[in-house]
Amino acid sequence: QVQLVESGGGLVQAGGSLRLSCAASGRTFSTYPMGWFRQAPGKEREFVAAFRWSTTYYADSVKGRFTLSRENAKNTVYLQLNSLKPEDTAVYYCAGRASSYSTYYYTRADFYDLWGQGTQVTVSS
Repeated sequence: QVQLVESGGGLVQAGGSLRLSCAASGRTFSTYPMGWFRQAPGKEREFVAAFRWSTTYYADSVKGRFTLSRENAKNTVYLQLNSLKPEDTAVYYCAGRASSYSTYYYTRADFYDLWGQGTQVTVSS
């Protein structure tokens, strides 16, 4: 069974940077679609970024500031967060899809069947 564990969150000032990591254990996930979501207090979980094979997708709100990458040798996915804003404050979740699918709904949280526990990102103004 694959497990996802996020790390790298923290408190940073506006304009700062963080790098989030999502390490998978239990199975090689190099072919899985992977994504990042975030959830702020009182708000729904929202799509941040995702990739499948060599194609990467970003929410408009983070495009140009966040970068998604993966290191298959370490079974790890990274989300580099630059030029952070207070509105980026949220719990960030790593997600993966291990089971087969017909349509790639990468922005939908219910598309993914693997989730990490989340890591808090707080951006102060």
